[in-house]
Formats: sequence, C-alpha cells, structure tokens
Amino acid sequence: QVQLVESGGGLVQAGGSLRLSCAASGSIFSIASTGWYRQAPGKQRDMVASISKGGSTNYADSVKGRFTISRDNAKNTVYLQMNSLEPADTAVYYCNARITIHDYWGQGTQVTVSS
Repeated sequence: QVQLVESGGGLVQAGGSLRLSCAASGSIFSIASTGWYRQAPGKQRDMVASISKGGSTNYADSVKGRFTISRDNAKNTVYLQMNSLEPADTAVYYCNARITIHDYWGQGTQVTVSS
C-alpha cells in the first residue's frame, strides 16, 4: 500500500512563496508519474503540475512560470515550489502518484493566499 503525506501548506500573502512536500512510504517515484492537484471550495480537482517517471514536467497554464515541480528519489519526496502566489491559488493541494492503472492520493494540505 502506497502512502503519500503532504506538508508545507499555510497562509501567505499575495506575492509570497511556499514549498509543498509529498513524502512517499516507499521508493515509488522511479516507477510512478507524480502530480500535484488542487481543489478550491465548490470546484473540481484540477492538475497543477506533474512529473513523469523520466523527469518530464507539465504545468497548468495558470501556474506556468510561477510553480516548479521537482523530485528527490533518494528522499522519496516530490516538491512543489510556488512563487508569486495569488489569491486564486487558494485551495487544498493534493499529491498524486500513478503506478500503471493505480492512483494514490495524499490527504491534502491547505494553501491560503491573502490579498
């Protein structure tokens, strides 16, 4: 059973930065594609950034140039560096790992950006 634990959320002013971390229970990131998703109240969960097994990255248009996803296989951790945060970035952020047809999710971490 894969377990993902997110951390690093919090309250920040617009223009500030946060770094989210997603720690996995085992060495999965070399065989999994990994992504960060977010869900604001009353809205669907959307992909924010992803990184493939080979290290290719993909970003939602709304965060390109502001967010960076990275991975440390030795620490079994995926990061999301978020800069120039905007109130529209306020949401619960979830870490996802996909191994073949199986999806694993963390419990989520709240990010709140004040104007």
